[in-house]
Amino acid sequence: MTYPLEQVLVVMPAFNEEAVIGQVISEVRVTLPGAQVLVVSDGSTDRTVQIARGAGARVLELPFNLGVGGAMRLGFRFALENGIPVAVQLDSDGQHNPSDVPALVARLDEYDVVIGARFAGEGDYEVRGPRRWTMRFLSATLSRALGTRLTDTTSGFKAHGPRAIALYAHDFPAEYLGDTIESMVTGHRAGLRFTQIGVAMRERAGGTPSHNPVKSAIYLGRAFFALVIAFLRPRAWSAPAA
Repeated sequence: MTYPLEQVLVVMPAFNEEAVIGQVISEVRVTLPGAQVLVVSDGSTDRTVQIARGAGARVLELPFNLGVGGAMRLGFRFALENGIPVAVQLDSDGQHNPSDVPALVARLDEYDVVIGARFAGEGDYEVRGPRRWTMRFLSATLSRALGTRLTDTTSGFKAHGPRAIALYAHDFPAEYLGDTIESMVTGHRAGLRFTQIGVAMRERAGGTPSHNPVKSAIYLGRAFFALVIAFLRPRAWSAPAA
C-alpha cells in the first residue's frame, strides 16, 4: 500500500542542536506537508527544546543523553501508541534532505525498513581513512548476513513500516552504533525485510560535527565491537506477521 504523508511521523533525535533545529523543522514542514514532526531531545542542555516547539514540532525530552538509539526507541513507542504506521528517522543537523522521504516511504509497500544510502550512486559524499574502511567492511558483512546488497549500513536516514515500528518500540538497541548495525541484525532475525535507495547527503547546516580524526580512529574499534555484539545478542522479540 502507499502511505500518505498524513500517516508519516518524522522522528528527529536532537542533542544540543539549537543552531539549526528550527531551520530543519521548517524545511520538513514545508517539504512534507501533513507529516507529523517529532523531535526527541536527547538530554539537550541548550535551547533545542524551546526552538523546536516554537518551530511547530512535537517534542519529547529524555532526562539525560542516551544516544540516537535511545531517542529513536522513544520515537517508535510514540508512533506505536498513536497508531502511526510509518516512522522516518531524520537527522536534526540538516544533512538529510526531506525531499527524499517520499521515495523512501514508497518502498515500504514491499519492505519493512528502507535505508537512505549515501554510497549508492547519488551525490558526492565521501568518507576517508579508518571510517571508510570500517564502513565497507560493515556493509559487506551485513549484506551477506541479511541476504541483500547494502552499501551504507551506518546511515541514520531510514523509513520504517508498521512491522518495524512494532518490533523496535520494544527491542531497539540503545548502545553505540546499536541504532544502525545491531538494529539491522535484530530486525533481520525477527523477519524484517530491508532495502536501500540512494540519497545525496548535505553539509551540516550548523552546530558541531560529531566526528574528528581522533573520534574516527575510536570509531574503528567500536564498530567491530558493535558488530560482534549484534550477532551475539539473543533475540527478544519477533516482528508481527506481514
